[in-house]
Amino acid sequence: MTDITTDVLLLAALAFLGWGFYRSRPLGKLGILAWFQSVVLMGPWLILFGLMGAGVAVNLASVLFLLVGSVALYVFLGRQLRTLASQNPPINLKKAEDAISTQPDGTPLEPAALSAEALESAPIPADDLQQLKGIFGIDTFFATETIPYQDGVIFKGNLRGEPDVVWEELTQKLEKTLGDRYRLFLVQNPESRPVVIILPSRNDPKPSTVSQKLLAVGLMVATLATCCTTAGFLLQFDLFENWGRLPEALPIGLGLFSVLIVHEIGHQVMARHHKVKFSWPFFLPALQIGSFGALNRFESLFPSRKVLFDVAFSGPAAGGIYSMILLIVGLVTSTSNSLFKVPALFFQGSILVGTLARVVLGDALHESFVAVNPLMVIGWVGLVITALNLMPAGQLDGGRMVQAVYGRKVAGRTTVVTLIFLGIASLVNPLALYWAAIILILQRDLERPSLNELTEPDDARAALALLALFLMITVLIPLTPSLAGRLGIGM
Repeated sequence: MTDITTDVLLLAALAFLGWGFYRSRPLGKLGILAWFQSVVLMGPWLILFGLMGAGVAVNLASVLFLLVGSVALYVFLGRQLRTLASQNPPINLKKAEDAISTQPDGTPLEPAALSAEALESAPIPADDLQQLKGIFGIDTFFATETIPYQDGVIFKGNLRGEPDVVWEELTQKLEKTLGDRYRLFLVQNPESRPVVIILPSRNDPKPSTVSQKLLAVGLMVATLATCCTTAGFLLQFDLFENWGRLPEALPIGLGLFSVLIVHEIGHQVMARHHKVKFSWPFFLPALQIGSFGALNRFESLFPSRKVLFDVAFSGPAAGGIYSMILLIVGLVTSTSNSLFKVPALFFQGSILVGTLARVVLGDALHESFVAVNPLMVIGWVGLVITALNLMPAGQLDGGRMVQAVYGRKVAGRTTVVTLIFLGIASLVNPLALYWAAIILILQRDLERPSLNELTEPDDARAALALLALFLMITVLIPLTPSLAGRLGIGM
């Protein structure tokens, strides 16, 4: 099954690149350069899975070298792409510039006045609507049409500058004119044209209620209990039937729980750095691995996709680095007298962990059972929890990262693909079906748009997103039997 999975992933990646090249050709040099960026970042993936499919052992140092090299080349190409784009403005921008220059008789074109129909049908008071019209200008956003939308209005027109600069200037004018009563969103409409949406601030996300916070505390206590239960399972006893052995399970249970806490601290620290409110974590207890992570929601609007990425990425980064440290320390300190003895086949369950174990433990993996330090097991479970939350779906950390870097349309597609993949994986692992159900019921919706939805995160953040997704795959995808045999794992 694992060989088939590897082949399917490789073919899917090649098909994606072929489709991308087909879509990029009509855009000329800019399109081809953007496509080549994706090839550079997918290169290590293609090489790794191609060699795995052929049963060829891969040196970990070589893989890391390829990753670092591809990220550096990606950033370089991104700079070249931005330079080329600035020298060759998009066609629609040129048309917009021409359209707002003059009228046919040569007189300057003025912003369209609000029609009586717009004034009557708009949910916003007429006086406020007239003042909103005054924040626009020829050098920021040239408004040409007003459309009622929910509790606010949409202004259609032409963007006259860099999105981040225009959004900042319009927002300052809005606050100076009408205070804190409205929020200004700069987004794309279904025709991929920039529009301004203004909504009352009463629609802002609401803070958690007391009952919700009590639920969060209850779930945290339940998760601590399931972490201890998982620890008992690792120590080969049932904690529910042997509560007197809780002191034995508690150190490992607290170790698993600490991974979750470090993950959530990463989120909260970054949210405070960007001055956005992030809810208390709603932990998801799980008997299989202690926890599936936690659910969080933004309790305030976030200004940009960059902020969305930073808050989403910081949790897995903190939890993943912490788990990796525990894993490596556990492997290095493992001796023949270590507490745990696990089957050598255990290490075939992850490309990353199996490869690291082969490097550190060496010929010890030839035995039927391998003695390991408990820190290694805690680190591994922590990496699995982190990887599950990096799946590119809905409001998972991975889904938020994809939405931040590639936009809502791509994030919606990756959510569907992730659910399909989990459905297929559930045929051999019931855990995948459980996780798919959690995503489908609780996390399938995308995050709300940022206030400035047009400005994309920089190339460094895009590279970090793809690196995180790559590590997610290497944690969750098992070694193929042929590659495990070449590495000498479980022989």
